[in-house]
Amino acid sequence: MIFSSILFLIVFLPAVLLLYFLVPDKVKNIILLVFSLFFYAWGEPVYIVLMLFSISFNFVIGLEMEQRQGNAAMRKKSLILAIVVNLLILGFFKYSGFLVGNVNALLHVNIPFHELALPIGISFYTFQAMSYVIDVYYDRIGVQHSYLKFALYISMFPQLIAGPIVRYIDIEGQLDHRTITWTSFGSGCAVFIKGLSKKVLLANNIGLLYNTIQPTLGAKTSIVTAWLCIISYTFQIYFDFSGYSDMAIGLGRMFGFDFPENFHFPYQAKSITDFWRRWHMSLSGWFREYVYIPLGGNRVHWARHIVNLLVVWSLTGLWHGASWNFLLWGMYYGILLIFEKYVLGSIYYGIPKVLQTMYSIFFVMIGWVLFSSTNLGDISVFLRSLFGFHNNGFFDGTAAYLLKTNLVLLIACIVCSREQMAKWFRRLQGRKPVAALALHTVLLILCIAFLLFDTYNPFLYFRF
Repeated sequence: MIFSSILFLIVFLPAVLLLYFLVPDKVKNIILLVFSLFFYAWGEPVYIVLMLFSISFNFVIGLEMEQRQGNAAMRKKSLILAIVVNLLILGFFKYSGFLVGNVNALLHVNIPFHELALPIGISFYTFQAMSYVIDVYYDRIGVQHSYLKFALYISMFPQLIAGPIVRYIDIEGQLDHRTITWTSFGSGCAVFIKGLSKKVLLANNIGLLYNTIQPTLGAKTSIVTAWLCIISYTFQIYFDFSGYSDMAIGLGRMFGFDFPENFHFPYQAKSITDFWRRWHMSLSGWFREYVYIPLGGNRVHWARHIVNLLVVWSLTGLWHGASWNFLLWGMYYGILLIFEKYVLGSIYYGIPKVLQTMYSIFFVMIGWVLFSSTNLGDISVFLRSLFGFHNNGFFDGTAAYLLKTNLVLLIACIVCSREQMAKWFRRLQGRKPVAALALHTVLLILCIAFLLFDTYNPFLYFRF
């Protein structure tokens, strides 16, 4: 079940909201937990056992650390055990096939392996569980003694499938007490509808353009057509993932939770460094807090700092998937960040801001070539098409037709990816609430209409 589905919008969400607001406060966590487990079991009936094991194991580790307060050696052993077990579970389901396949290819052997379906959301809830035990170890948070509350933290359906990655410290108090007003509930509805509109009206439709061009990429694809392909993917993945994050944040507000922002207009970034302060902020924050800083961050010799960056960004790439293109994508960003830090330096910020933005979006789009291509051969074909190395011509009839039929959609994507549109929405809500309510109602109706009559409704980040 996904948020952008008729089943969720018409059946699941109204049912959970109705029960949640009918029951007393002391029962609300139980209602949310039951519906969250049902939500996950709907798509992953087998793997709910795996998630329950993760919840139980990390809950017990937290209690053990509390009991061993004053015994630093034993607490450290508990931490190491928790990290190893969590990473082994994640590694087995996500990376074992990749590892076996590469060993077979490298050593010319035939180790048999049955490819397992990747449990949905395992990367997200595993990172949340790890952040909890690490923060307990460093005494940043208190130990949660209620299994129900800890289970709700890990399995809460708004952020379970695709984040944002919520650290326990961010919602510790909200698990015990939260206040919901009509204003906060209405704000949550507005954010949810905004995210749903991003996903259904923009991501799904611009994704059709990408899916039209991508299978035909090759020697006969004009340069403009190839660029339309990567531009469409650039918008698709942004509106797809940021839309889902907005829906999660909006749902959280409806139930009284304040989840962290996950995207802040990344395509307005002035550098690659700035881009990663704006894109998937909860993931980059997680790696900064639990990998980059423990490695020494930037408070080390420059050579060690370069190593730290390459390690963190290689892991970031692999977090997205067990494939060489994801590792290459992660290292690509690591190299770009090193280049900005140690080569461009302060000189870069002296150039006009419009050129900074053009530089940033250009290299981000090249990064999406690496990210979207399933193998190195596809990456080569895509890049050669973009830069005319196939002698493929600059413009043709196909490019003209695609531009003509998708121009309005492309303009809408550009406008909606800018902060000015969000500011306009906020001003409308503040100054003309009735008009804002009418606009959100129209958007919701449009989304439902699209979902009823359109079968194309994928979610890109489910596979990560």
